[in-house]
Formats: sequence, structure tokens, C-alpha cells
Amino acid sequence: MSLKVCITGVSSGLGHGLAKVYLERGALVYGCSRREPPELIAQGLRYASVDLANTKAGVDAFAQLIQPASYFDIVILNAAKLGKIRDMADTPLDDLRETMEVNVWANKWLLDRLFSESRRIEQVVAISSGASQSGSRGWNGYSISKAALNMLIKLYAGERPQTHFTALAPGLVDTAMQEYLTSLPEDLRYPPLNILKAAKGTDQMPDSESCARRLIEAFPRLLKLQSGVYADIRKL
Repeated sequence: MSLKVCITGVSSGLGHGLAKVYLERGALVYGCSRREPPELIAQGLRYASVDLANTKAGVDAFAQLIQPASYFDIVILNAAKLGKIRDMADTPLDDLRETMEVNVWANKWLLDRLFSESRRIEQVVAISSGASQSGSRGWNGYSISKAALNMLIKLYAGERPQTHFTALAPGLVDTAMQEYLTSLPEDLRYPPLNILKAAKGTDQMPDSESCARRLIEAFPRLLKLQSGVYADIRKL
């Protein structure tokens, strides 16, 4: 029987790569994002346009997307907002609120909808980040939101023992996010930028499809970890 998969943020980056690889392997893939990915839809993606920053419209659109599915083998909560690299004191509160809305609170209502109607879900993987642990200067809202996401996943794991949960840092991935980060001018306040610039174009920063293949192979291994933990793909 084909795997049944649900992925958020499928229009670009890692989410696009995950959806593409799963579809190539014959999985039945449900995906959402703000922008439509026509090439994935042509491959068979079941798709809905969902703006995670707009809760009311987003909940309805997502509920309609997943309504035909009585179960999912794996749900990958991938969609996220980075925000600008700048000091906390220079970051508007409205920007932090939107980052939290997309990176944390949207995943709460996504999970609530997924578990509605007695839907069975074997595994949930929330794409986290090493930024949730490092607290590097400049990654303000992103670091806070990913740390909160880790805790959100731990809390749901305690409530739903029949599903395995992991907050997973996927390592460096060559996406539009990295295009932005590596294009920033050198700034001594933000040392990680130099690490990212050095990794760009090397095996340390694979493209989204290569990273997706690596993650898909690793997902079954996550089931050996305690449900609800944070893990880093580079340490598995």
C-alpha cells in the first residue's frame, strides 16, 4: 500500500523537495502552501492554497484538503518564516508576532485539524532548526519560534501517545532562505553568516531535493527516539 503523506510549505525549498521525492516513490501526497506548485500538481499532488498567517481562511482550506484522508503515515510540518537578520531591539513586534503565527500557532491548528474526525496519524515530523538551540544574535524571531515549536511538539507527544512526534533540524539546505542569508554583507555581529557563506555550494549545504532524500531515509529511524524530542539530522 502506498504511503499517505501530508506536507506543509510545498511550493519551494525543502517542502517542494520532499513532495517531489515522495511523489516519485509512488506516495499519495497532500500538500499546502501559499503559492501553487504546478509541476507537483501535474505529478499527482493533492493541493490546497493555505496562508498560515490567516487562521480563519487557512483552517477551512486545510480541512477541505485533508477531508478525504482517514489516516496519514507521516505528516511533515515544514512551512516557516525566517524574517530579517537583525538585532532584537531593531525587530518590530508585529514582525515577531507574524513569525510566531506562521512557525508556531499555525502548527497548533494544523495538528488539531489533522487529528479531528478520529484521523489516525503514525508519525509527525516538525522541521525545526539548530537556531532553536544556539540563540545566535540576529536570528531573533526565528530562534524563538523554533524553540517554541520544539516545546509544542513535546506537549502534543504527551497528549497523543499513539502518534510518534519529532522536532527535527534538517541541517543546512540550499534554499531561498540561504540565498538571502548568504547574500547579506559580512557583519561581525552575526558570525553564523560566514559559516553559511563558506558552506554554500558545497556538500555541507545540499539542494532541497538531495536533503529531502536524506530526510526520507532518516524518518523511520526517528521512531526509535523518544516521542516528542528535538533531534538534529547531523547527529543521528
